Amino acid sequence: MERTRSLVHEKFQFSGKGEVYSFTVVNFPPLRFEKYAPYIVALIKLEEGPMITAQLTDVDPKDVRIGMEVEMVTRELFITEEGLGVYGPKFRPPLTADQNNLEGSK
Repeated sequence: MERTRSLVHEKFQFSGKGEVYSFTVVNFPPLRFEKYAPYIVALIKLEEGPMITAQLTDVDPKDVRIGMEVEMVTRELFITEEGLGVYGPKFRPPLTADQNNLEGSK
């Protein structure tokens, strides 16, 4: 008797919004990340339920709080030895209406 396993996949798009569940400030980073120190790595609980680990950006470490609302943005993660920028998801506090207007005019 032959057994087969069928996997059904559904597309799902996350909102990119969540809150800080836990965080730490990295003062002594690994190689390639020295120029970014100090930086914040957080465990983000997404609105949809799953958690993701990501760097926080556009926020002072002293202003980060557990439960703080954040949104996903794409930012530089690091520069390769060849000088190429590697980009990926980071999270930041949501922009205010005034900040959105300024960012849209760039």
